[in-house]
Amino acid sequence: MMSDKTLLIIAGPTAVGKTALGVALAKHFNTVVLSADARQCYKEMHIGTAKPNLEEQQGIPHFFIDTHSITEALSVADYERYALQVLHQLFLEKDIVVVCGGTGLYINALCEGIDLMPAIDPAIEDEVNKLYAFGGIAALQQALQLEDPLFAQKGEMENPHRMLRALAFKRSVGESIIQYQTHTPKERPFKCVKIALEMPREILYDRINHRVDAMVSNGLLDEVEALLSYKEHKNFQTVGYQELLPYFEGAVPLEDCLNLIKQHTRNYAKRQMTWFKNKGNFIHFNALAIDLLQQIVAEIKKANA
Repeated sequence: MMSDKTLLIIAGPTAVGKTALGVALAKHFNTVVLSADARQCYKEMHIGTAKPNLEEQQGIPHFFIDTHSITEALSVADYERYALQVLHQLFLEKDIVVVCGGTGLYINALCEGIDLMPAIDPAIEDEVNKLYAFGGIAALQQALQLEDPLFAQKGEMENPHRMLRALAFKRSVGESIIQYQTHTPKERPFKCVKIALEMPREILYDRINHRVDAMVSNGLLDEVEALLSYKEHKNFQTVGYQELLPYFEGAVPLEDCLNLIKQHTRNYAKRQMTWFKNKGNFIHFNALAIDLLQQIVAEIKKANA
């Protein structure tokens, strides 16, 4: 047992400042960062995923960054397995490990575990991914309302990744994924201190808009163009990538595509804020606080007292 070990979770919406704070905390506690981001693990996707570069990492070892190929379709269970294996090794030397990311399902799986699920048929999963690629979120919503009314009633009907899995699950297993979700937490050999960063929405949205412009200046178009051969793949169906397809096909002006990236990123941030707010076990901090680092260090001391 490693009950004296602590996971310090730094979560929150995209562009709120998780990366810089995670690095600062890792420096303070002389430890490392484990990412909880569903896209920064892919080696081929850098700029569009806001992956921290070596300069931003500041010499702090980062795990689950550049660990997999875009062709690998990772599940929440894959992340849980990977993260627990890494933590088993890290906690042999460290008392605190910083987890940094905005993928709530990954954080939830790491701290509380996930329910065992029957396997999804890969052919059906491909079929559902194509439905989303051509019909968007509206096609998923319509299919789920017809085929899985239980998920349509109780599931996240604005979250395309949850909807993709739910529809593929229903078509593979014949039952709603809702029926397999027990929400029974598993015991972990470490404590989880969960911090959610927040800031006024208008400031966050302005940061998102400016960050998209910076991504373009840093080479986003070249990155997406180099990945066009993967455009049918699930992992390409990511904000910042899929919106640029019509531009490369000559169908839509670049400015319109970039405005759509900004809009979809703001929508994603809004969903993240709602998710973390609805999870009652997060401690919320103002990301703009001058003494934010000191506040969180004090929270860790209190948790470990």
